[in-house]
Amino acid sequence: MAPATQRREEQPVSEIGIFLSSEEQSPKDLVAIARLAEDYHYRSVLISDHYHPWTNRQGESGFVWSVIGAIAATTDLTVTTAVTCPTFRVHPAVLAQATATAALLTDGHFRFGVGSGEALNEHILGQAWPPTEIRLAMLEEAVGLIRRLWTGQSVTHRGQYYRVDDARLYSVPDGPPPILMSGFGEASTALAARIADGYVNTSPAEELLGRYRRDGGNGPTVAVVKVCYGTDEAAAKKLAFDLWPTTGLPGELSQVLPAPAHFEQAVQRVTEDDVTSKIVCGPDPERHAGMIRTYLEAGYDEVHIGQIGPDQRAFFDFYQREVLPRVGDLG
Repeated sequence: MAPATQRREEQPVSEIGIFLSSEEQSPKDLVAIARLAEDYHYRSVLISDHYHPWTNRQGESGFVWSVIGAIAATTDLTVTTAVTCPTFRVHPAVLAQATATAALLTDGHFRFGVGSGEALNEHILGQAWPPTEIRLAMLEEAVGLIRRLWTGQSVTHRGQYYRVDDARLYSVPDGPPPILMSGFGEASTALAARIADGYVNTSPAEELLGRYRRDGGNGPTVAVVKVCYGTDEAAAKKLAFDLWPTTGLPGELSQVLPAPAHFEQAVQRVTEDDVTSKIVCGPDPERHAGMIRTYLEAGYDEVHIGQIGPDQRAFFDFYQREVLPRVGDLG
C-alpha cells in the first residue's frame, strides 16, 4: 500500500479500507480508529450513519457529520457514509449542505453513501414507515434534489415527497461528491445502477453485482464486512455474538423493527453459530484472507473491514503482518 502521506487519485484495481461502526464506537474512538487506519497506510474509511444502535449493548450513536469533520481535520483519508438515509430523519436539502461541507473539508475526498433506510433510525420524527417501493421513490427524488443543490444554483422544488423554496448552497465543492447507493434486493440494485455513482453491499452477492453491472452501473462496487480478530477464537466468537447478534437475523427484519429493544427480542433465537458463520473470528490469517478474496472474486472493487470490539491496534497489526500479504495483488 502507498504511504499514508500520499494519496492515489485514481481508483486502484482492488482497495482494502476500514469500516467504522457508529453504533459500537464512541465519536472520539471513531476518530482515533480513523487516525490509526491512516497510520497503517489505509486510504479510506466507511462510516455508518445511525440515530440508534442496533442493540442497547452496542451503546453508541454519535452524529456522523461531526465525526466526519473531526476525521477530515486530523487525517487525509477518503470518507464515505455507509449509508445515510436522506429521506426521513434529515431533509435532503439539509443533507445537501452537510455533504457539500464534508466534501470541502476533505478536499474532495468524500463520497455520499445513501440507502432507503431502516425504521430503527428513521421513525423518530413520527412518520409512518412505508413499503420498499415508496422508500425507493423517495430516495430517487431526494438524490435528484441533492444533486441540483450541489450546483450552487437557487433551487425551488415541488416534488411528490419534498418541497424546497428558493434554497441555495453557497459553500460547494468544485465538483459534486460521488453518490454510492446500497442495494440488498433487485429493485434497489437496479435503482443504484440508474441514479448512483457506485454500489454498496454487505455480502458477496455475485447475482446482485451482476445486476448492477447489467443495468448500467459502472461505478465502484464496495463491500462492508465485520470481523473479530483475537488470539482466543472462542473469546472472539463470544464477543462477536455479544455485540452483533443482529447479524443472524433473516429477511427484512433489519428494515422494519423500530427500536433496539425489538432487535433484542428478535435475536433471542439467534445462536452464536448463526452469527459466527457470517463473521470471521479468531487468529487464523488464512480465514481472514480467504474472506477478503471471496469478496474480491465476487467482483467487488473495494472491501472495507470493521474490527468488532476495542482491540483495534492488535487488529491492524494482525492484518498488516499476517492477512493482507496473503490476499495477493491489491493493485
